[in-house]
Amino acid sequence: MKKGSSGFTLIELMIVVAIIAIIASIAIPNLLAARISANEAAAIATLRSVSSAQAQVQAGSAIDEDADGAGEYGFFAELSGVVNVRGAAFPIAPPVLSGAFGNVQDVGGGEGGVSRSGFFFKMWLPDAAGVGIAELTTGGQAGGAVDPNMCEVIWSAYAWPINRGTSGNRSFFINQAGDIMQTQGGVQNYSGIGTAPGADAAFVAGSTANTINGTVAVNSVGMDGNTWTTVN
Repeated sequence: MKKGSSGFTLIELMIVVAIIAIIASIAIPNLLAARISANEAAAIATLRSVSSAQAQVQAGSAIDEDADGAGEYGFFAELSGVVNVRGAAFPIAPPVLSGAFGNVQDVGGGEGGVSRSGFFFKMWLPDAAGVGIAELTTGGQAGGAVDPNMCEVIWSAYAWPINRGTSGNRSFFINQAGDIMQTQGGVQNYSGIGTAPGADAAFVAGSTANTINGTVAVNSVGMDGNTWTTVN
């Protein structure tokens, strides 16, 4: 180095690198926590929108497979107007959910759902025995798969992280009552396609397996062994 020139010594560079590492170790966890919080808030807001859409469709008899004048609840692709409603040759017009909810995909077990903001969402409608029937991976369901009379009064949906610990921590549930429930996991830690909640996950332990017309596990243990609490 020529006399009078300046530069960083190895020790100075090591100090700079160490400072950057310290700042990163503080900032990155905070950024991840903020992302998780934002995704969970978005999941809650989405479930509220779904609840409003279901109420609107049922009240307006936009779906009435048995033509008895009493409206029925629908699947995501039906609510978004992407597929024809059950028992009819036409879709809901105008749709009550964004067309993005028509992008139904396999969310586990060959059953359909949608993904938004780091979460999977899955809709369940009942058969005659109240057993939950999931949406097809192509959207909606074939006529007769669900019970029209039961679908006039019952539906439920779950939201869980696509990558637990990265895109979210909590899982959520809502049904026709309109109250959103949450679980932090513990026994069943839902994450991605491999560990989706079953239809009966948020219903009280001891309920009939796979049914969605039982008692919701409000501040108690569900069929999945997790404790479910109300989202304030």
